[in-house]
Order: sequence, then structure tokens, then C-alpha cells
Amino acid sequence: MSLSVNHLLGIKDLTQADILHIFEMAKQFKEVINRPIKKVPSLRDITIANVFFENSTRTRISFELAQKRLSADVVNFSASNSSVSKGETLLDTVNNILAMKVDMIVMRHSSAGAPHFLAKHINAAIVNAGDGTHEHPTQALLDTFSIKEKLGEVAGKKVAIIGDISHSRVALSNIFALQKLGAEVMLCGMPTLIPKFINQLGVKVSYNLRETLEWCDVANVLRIQLERQDVKNIPSLREYSLYYGINKELLDSLNKEIVIMHPGPINRGVELDSDVADSDHSIILNQVENGVAIRMAVLYLLAEKIKPKSVTN
Repeated sequence: MSLSVNHLLGIKDLTQADILHIFEMAKQFKEVINRPIKKVPSLRDITIANVFFENSTRTRISFELAQKRLSADVVNFSASNSSVSKGETLLDTVNNILAMKVDMIVMRHSSAGAPHFLAKHINAAIVNAGDGTHEHPTQALLDTFSIKEKLGEVAGKKVAIIGDISHSRVALSNIFALQKLGAEVMLCGMPTLIPKFINQLGVKVSYNLRETLEWCDVANVLRIQLERQDVKNIPSLREYSLYYGINKELLDSLNKEIVIMHPGPINRGVELDSDVADSDHSIILNQVENGVAIRMAVLYLLAEKIKPKSVTN
């Protein structure tokens, strides 16, 4: 079975079968990265460029590690140290990279739709590593994979996404992925941090943290993204923490156990206290480990469509 898409631009483009196929492949690669020898020669004939027009630590390292585990040739490009700062266009930049015979591009960009634009104009597989406040598909895949791994199934589970929904690219991708796998989704946060028409996507909306936690099986907690806010959407971080921060006392007061997730980086003491982030409720470190396996699976399956003969098991 192969993926129904030639690029990973967003979860919206994937079928349920695509997602489950990626999960099956990720399970195999997770076994690989837990072996003494963690590399396989699967992409030894593939060259991948990591083109990041926005700062990133976790996502970039995770992709680069996934690529090296698959034995791909890796080229790293940072906009801050490039001709982009001199006025070069996105298309010119990427075409120059492609002239060096790159097969695949992993791109993060501050503008929503940038990977979709590239996919229409260049002859290479594109993986969206986050475009503005639009989508972050591999994060949603690793999140849903982690839920499936922890709870056995995603279908029928109640998942709350809590925090800064308006400025998050993780939220939209997670909504699409969870719904495609049959989960119920509730968004929770301050009214100023939840888009007005988001309920048109078939999600529940709550402004009460306790009610949300009592409803859900899984709480995926997002950070407040002050760097993306053009206007001040919250009175203060202290006040946000008072009403929407999750601490151990709150978790212990619930009549059930729930799973705590976070895409990182965590603002400790704001959306999550340390005794929650580091508790048995948390699968945050599992998400990090699963991120490498999921990205290995995505890169492998897309590379199969580029050069079927050169991709080996």
C-alpha cells in the first residue's frame, strides 16, 4: 500500500487509511530506533533539504534525526543566514536548492499555505513542518499515534485541546487527525484565544477548564504563543495560569485519571505545573520519541513515491 498523496502538506489531505498506514510503518521504525544499531539504509539514495524560514529546535532536530536514521543525505538551510535576508524570493531560494539535486524538502514557514505554493511550482516532495498558524501535520500524527499507543484506540476517545487555539498550527492538524480516527474533540481556553467559527469544524467548545478535564480522556495542552499575537489576548500570564493552568491539585480532584500531552515547548508554571508535566499522567516524552518514528515513516513513504527502485528495506 502507498500513500494517496505525493506531499504531506496537511492532515486535511490524508485519508484514514493513510494515517493508519503511517502508524504501522512508525511502529516498525520505533523498533529500529530502540535497537543498539539505530540506522537502516532505507533512504541512502535520497537527499533531503530542511528549509526552515522560522526558528525551530524540537521539530528540526526530530526531522534531522529521522533522516539520519534512514541514511538520507541531509542539507540544512536557515533563512536567517541566507539570501532571503537580502530579498530573495521563496521560489528562487528553493529552486536554487533543487538545482543541487534535492529529492525532498521539509519546510517550516511563517506564512500559511507556503508549502502548498511550493508543491505547485517545484518537482520535489514537500513535507510541511509548520506553516504559520495553519497546520503542523507531523505533530498531529505523532500526537494521535501517542494516544493510540497509550489507550489502545483513538476512536471513541474524548480529547481536549486546551490553550491558545487561535495562534496554534498544532490545534487544526490535531482536530483533523482525531476526527478522521473517530475521536470526539473539545477546545478549551479563554474566549479571546478560540476562533469564533471553529465549532463549524464539528468540535465542542468550552471556556471552563474543570468541566473540560472532567469530560475528556486526554488533555493536549498548548502553550501561550505570545510571539504570534499581534494584540494582547490575555490580561497576564499569571491570570491565565490561575484560570487555565493545570496543577496536580486540580488533577487529583478529578474523579478519574486523564492523559496529559504537550507539543512543547512547555511554559512551566503557566499552562502546566512541573509536577503535572513530570507526572505519571504525562506522555510528553513518549511524544518526543514517537516524533522521530512518525517522521521516519512519513519520509520513507513519500520517498517510495519519488524513487521506488532506490528505496530499500
